[in-house]
Amino acid sequence: MHAQKFCKHDDTVMGDTRSIKNWAEDERPREKMLQKGAASLSDAELIGILIASGNKERSAIDLARDMLTLAGNNLREMGRLSITELQKIKGIGQTKAITVSAAMELGRRRQMSEGIERVSISQSKDAIPIIMPLLQDLNHEVFCVLYLNHANKLLRHEIISSGGMSATVADIRIILKNSLLYNASRIIVAHNHPSGNTRPSNADIMLTKKLSESAALMDISLLDHIIIAGEQYVSLADEGLM
Repeated sequence: MHAQKFCKHDDTVMGDTRSIKNWAEDERPREKMLQKGAASLSDAELIGILIASGNKERSAIDLARDMLTLAGNNLREMGRLSITELQKIKGIGQTKAITVSAAMELGRRRQMSEGIERVSISQSKDAIPIIMPLLQDLNHEVFCVLYLNHANKLLRHEIISSGGMSATVADIRIILKNSLLYNASRIIVAHNHPSGNTRPSNADIMLTKKLSESAALMDISLLDHIIIAGEQYVSLADEGLM
């Protein structure tokens, strides 16, 4: 009887040890962040703070590591995971999945806002800080437009169409109509290749030339067509394909 009681007590202790609140104070992610700053935390610890709590079997940090494993220990790939995909991890419910997904979206928006603060956008390298966060994590093709004034200052950006895994349709009429609506003198268009291949297709080149010619008739200049593939990109203007 005594041995059985000892085993039961030992299991309880082990169960409590898994809880973050029972870790040494300087090892708990929230306390560690307060004492040493956010930069001192690992990716798993930062995600663990978002998750907030674990379960009887796994701590929040354990669940965070499971998320990272699902994404190949790559935060960019993790940003591509949908709420449904995150919920496939045992212990991750809808609330935890939404919280992590929202944090990833905030990261993208912060990255994009830094690009929007640029004084002017006249070439591909100026547009990339805005376009890349919008398109790099998507698993389907999306077409977006940057509308600029005569001084190349960004007026606004918008997604005008979404497609499937391999193609999307860009309506030239909508692009030009919105350019007039926003009083844009210049535009830069972009879309992503979820396949990871940056090479423009014949359809991409034909669309670019047709859009450039149509825009010119309305005194609007198409400055570039940029293709995003993960963290890589190609500029049709830079490649002489406009």
